[in-house]
Amino acid sequence: MVPKVPFNHRRVPMNMPEEIWITDTSLRDGQQSVEPYTVDQIVNIYKYLSRLGGPYGIIRQTEFFIYSKKDREALEKCMELGLKFPEITTWIRATKEDFRLVRDLGIRETGILVSCSDYHIFKKMKMTRKQAMDYYLATVADAFEAGVVPRCHLEDITRADFYGFVVPFVNELQKLSRQAGIPVKIRACDTMGYGIPYTEAALPRSVAGIIYGLQQYSDVPSECLEWHGHNDFYKAVVNASTAWLYGACAVNCSLLGIGERTG
Repeated sequence: MVPKVPFNHRRVPMNMPEEIWITDTSLRDGQQSVEPYTVDQIVNIYKYLSRLGGPYGIIRQTEFFIYSKKDREALEKCMELGLKFPEITTWIRATKEDFRLVRDLGIRETGILVSCSDYHIFKKMKMTRKQAMDYYLATVADAFEAGVVPRCHLEDITRADFYGFVVPFVNELQKLSRQAGIPVKIRACDTMGYGIPYTEAALPRSVAGIIYGLQQYSDVPSECLEWHGHNDFYKAVVNASTAWLYGACAVNCSLLGIGERTG
């Protein structure tokens, strides 16, 4: 059953950036839906991404798991290729132990999972909102201290309290970013595929509203803002296009029609 969509009929303006690009998650989210890739398969996919993205980096970045020996071996082999694009980044949970893996590999940017809906905070994390926020910020602070750009993956944003948690949390991230002199990137993740492209829909369901809100209430610049959508309700393509149209420079995708659940 498709969830009901509340509308408040508040329209936000289009604000398409001058430059848009793609970031890739075939080697991270993609692997969550298929048999794990071999090292050679990972290297070949990385080469394909570089060819598809071309010399100007239309496919700007890709991300790797780093938990197993195989994952780290594949990452190192891809780094040895010396390709400019896509830039190699990683994905970790918001723990100090995970961040040590990033630091040891010498990676310049890492994704950090920061679940932001009450369902995830209370049911999965077993925390209060304040505890979750402090927990996430501690790992982000470690990244800044190490000179690593944190890319915060706001998991389940289309079920989150946008004004009660998302905006205050991103504002705290921006404070840390200014203090460190290092940008923080925000990836808005429609984990359940509940996002819709209609600007008149109420938050947190409106993709346009989410992008507009992150820029207006948290001063996230377009180049630091990306959208990660799922296709449970067949809105992945239109939602990605909407994110571009309303201010996000980057849309996160995967090759070969793969991705957790429905791509």
